[in-house]
Amino acid sequence: MCDVGQSEQVEEIIRKHKPDIIFHLAAESSTRHSALFDNHRTIGSGTINILDAVYRLHPRCKVFLTGSGLQFVNSGVPIHESDPFDARNAYAVERIYSTYAARYFRTLGIQVYVGYLFHHESPLRKSGHVSQMVAQAVKRIASGSTECLEIGDMSVEKEWAFAGDIATGIATLVGQETVFEAVIGTGKGYTIETWLDLCFGSIGKEWGNHVVPRSGFTPEYSRLISNPQTIRSLGWQPKFDIRELAELMMSTSGSPL
Repeated sequence: MCDVGQSEQVEEIIRKHKPDIIFHLAAESSTRHSALFDNHRTIGSGTINILDAVYRLHPRCKVFLTGSGLQFVNSGVPIHESDPFDARNAYAVERIYSTYAARYFRTLGIQVYVGYLFHHESPLRKSGHVSQMVAQAVKRIASGSTECLEIGDMSVEKEWAFAGDIATGIATLVGQETVFEAVIGTGKGYTIETWLDLCFGSIGKEWGNHVVPRSGFTPEYSRLISNPQTIRSLGWQPKFDIRELAELMMSTSGSPL
């Protein structure tokens, strides 16, 4: 275990293991202002601690940093890695900070990659994410539960990628030597209503009988879609579509982490 917010721990693990690649995935993953310092510790300070230790102790090591579609200006059109940033919330601030740190250390000779990720789902999703929230509720309803699921704006359109596909995209990016930043996403958007159709349809029920809108909910965006032209040019493309992802999440009996 290593706390990326502690520079001494980061230095020790890099000095001891001399890794070929470091994947920095740690984050609170919340856009709430209350998560500002948690995200600064994991994303901001974590990035600097890793990059500085690599620069001083093991400069041949490659480093992958997680970026996010949420750090860009979002006008509803597919987002490309060359698009401008928008520090619209506490999470975006730290992702932008991390990206500029990567660009600085790249000038010092460190191979630092940034993969800008969009929504990626799997049976390991926490229950707070709408994908898992719906899938787990539908399973309970199939077993006899009479619960009513509250969902925010069901017209919101986003990507529904399989996390395993995104991990392969990350490996594709880090595995080459010329491109250092790329959007990694499906480029295909579906509404939350589509996800409800697929999950409830798998048990032969209409979601309209089990879902109600969450009152007072205001979404952060109406559409968040990637333009994965660069990563596709490197030979990567996702294998799972939204229907196969729904089947996977509905067929997995294990509890989410």
